[in-house]
Amino acid sequence: MTGTSWDELPGLHAVVVVRDGALIREHYGSGEDRSWADALGHVRFGPDTRHDIRSVTKSVTALLYGIALADGRVPDPAEPLLRYFPQYPDLAADPARAALTVGDALTMSLGLQWREDLPYDSPANAEIAMELAEDRYRYVLERPIERPPGIHWAYCGGATALLGKLIADGTGRTLPDFARGALFDPLGIAAFDWLTGADGVASAASGLRLTPRDLARVGEVVLARGASIVPDQWIDAMLRPRLKTDWGAGYGYQWYIEHVAGHDVYAGAGNGGQRLYVVPARSLVVAVTAGNYDDPEQWRTPLLVLESILDG
Repeated sequence: MTGTSWDELPGLHAVVVVRDGALIREHYGSGEDRSWADALGHVRFGPDTRHDIRSVTKSVTALLYGIALADGRVPDPAEPLLRYFPQYPDLAADPARAALTVGDALTMSLGLQWREDLPYDSPANAEIAMELAEDRYRYVLERPIERPPGIHWAYCGGATALLGKLIADGTGRTLPDFARGALFDPLGIAAFDWLTGADGVASAASGLRLTPRDLARVGEVVLARGASIVPDQWIDAMLRPRLKTDWGAGYGYQWYIEHVAGHDVYAGAGNGGQRLYVVPARSLVVAVTAGNYDDPEQWRTPLLVLESILDG
C-alpha cells in the first residue's frame, strides 16, 4: 500500500496498532455507522468510541469457552453436543444429529443447512432468522442436514450461539457477565456493550461493541498465549488450523489462520471490515473497525491496513 494514506481507504473508522504491549500507532476517521441494523448517523470516531466488532465476537466467545473449560464448566470439544441440550430429545433421537460434537460447533463444521451469504438486514439470512426465532437453539439444531459433521467448514453464526449457551449454562451467568469477570476486568476493559436478540439473549456470534483499544487488548491476550487469563493449552488448540475455509484460510476454534506478507496471522473477522489481527513473528496486534457492511469488497480495507503495517 505504498503511497496510500489510511484516510483514503473506503469506510475505515479506526486502527490501533500495538507492538510488544506498547501502543505504537492509532488512526481515527469519521463516517456513517450502524449498530446492527440501527443507523447511528455520521460518527467522528475516537479512542473512547465503542464500535460493533460484529463477528470478531465469535473469536472472543472462543476465548471465554477456553476459560470456562479450564474451570470444568463446559464440555470438552470431543463430547456429544446434544447431550447438553436435553430440552430437545426429539433431535437427539436422530442418529445423524446425535453424532454432532462440541468441536463441530467450535470449527463451524456442523454440516447443517445455514446461509449467511445474504444481507444482514434480511430475515432470509440464517443468523437474522435465528435472532428473530422464538427458540434460537432449536432453530440452529433442527436445520436440515447437508453433510456429515466435522468434515467441511461452512460459516455458521448458529454454531457460536450454541457455544454461548454452553458457557451460560455451565457458568450460571449470562455471557456478558461471565465475560466481564473472566476476561474484561482482568484486561482493564471497563466499558462494553453486548447486543441481544429478540429473546433478550446476548449474541455470542456478533453482539459485542468495544473501543478499538480494548479490542487490541483482547488480541494481546492471544499474542501472550493467554497471559495467565486464558490457559495457554487452549490458545494452542484454538489457533491450530483444523479445516480450510472456502477461500483457503485455515480455521481453528472460531479463529482464522492466514498468511499475509510472509507472516502467519491469526484473525477474528466481522462484517463491515472489523478485524483483530495477531502477528506473533512481529509481536503485533492490529485492531481495525470499518463501516463497509454487507459490501462484497469489505475485506480489502482491513487487509490493506495490515499489509501497510507489515511492509512498513
